[in-house]
Amino acid sequence: MGEARYPLQVDDQDDEPGASRMGFLDHLDELRKRLIRSCLAIAGGMVVAFFFVDRLGDFVLGPTLKALPDGALIITKPGEGFAFYLDVALIGGVVLAAPFVMYQVWRFIAPGLYATEKKFAIPFVALTTVGSIGGAAFTHYVMFPATIAFLSTFHSRSMKFTPRVEDTFELYKMMLLGMVVVFQIPTVVFFLAKMRLVTAGFLWRNIKYAILIIFIVAAVLTPSADPWNQTIFAAPMLALYVLSIGIAWAVAPRRGKGTPTDAKLKLVIGAMVIEQARQARKQRKFHGFGGNSGH
Repeated sequence: MGEARYPLQVDDQDDEPGASRMGFLDHLDELRKRLIRSCLAIAGGMVVAFFFVDRLGDFVLGPTLKALPDGALIITKPGEGFAFYLDVALIGGVVLAAPFVMYQVWRFIAPGLYATEKKFAIPFVALTTVGSIGGAAFTHYVMFPATIAFLSTFHSRSMKFTPRVEDTFELYKMMLLGMVVVFQIPTVVFFLAKMRLVTAGFLWRNIKYAILIIFIVAAVLTPSADPWNQTIFAAPMLALYVLSIGIAWAVAPRRGKGTPTDAKLKLVIGAMVIEQARQARKQRKFHGFGGNSGH
């Protein structure tokens, strides 16, 4: 008895997630490699940013200095000024290296994706970079100046508003980080929609709850109880949510008239209809012949 052995044929190997073919140690080694490259890129960005650290420092402190009565911050600890410029250079390095870092993040998660999902590397890097820049710009030009202007009103003859560099910059960094995360909503929705976990219809049906949550967050972040200030803070978040609905609608997998699936389905239905018509015609001929022979 002869044996017929055929090699196992695996079509479209890229359609299988690569994560199943990587062991735990392989993942750790890949993570280490991506982290090292990202840190080197940030360090290179810090070196470049340090040549402009004075301008960057003035840029970061600009909104605060405009809101202060004396237009100056105070330093109360040795090394506080150096630590401030070091943090500014770090932020500058992160901003410069952000596209490369986001690409490394994508390269780390890409082996666990399907082949059809790996083509989203450029949208991922672009959306995360734009979202980070948008969140940082909103913090610097809108949120942080409004916060400092509000806090600077609480001074009197016995209290002089002269904040420390360290405290002011710590507040700036926390706001910056928070808004950068908030401005990633379109990116998150983009990939959730591509994976069919959310739809534009779902986001639109729940927009009333989104508005409520957005205004609650704006009320917490807004330094004053003025509803106009809360609206200013809530407006960009609401705009991001509406933009996310449009993104979910644009990137959602849909099957239109010209899709291959519908074309095949129409061919199958047409073939079934033709076959049923042929069977019915045969039945009519058979019964007609039987009836004539009976007479």
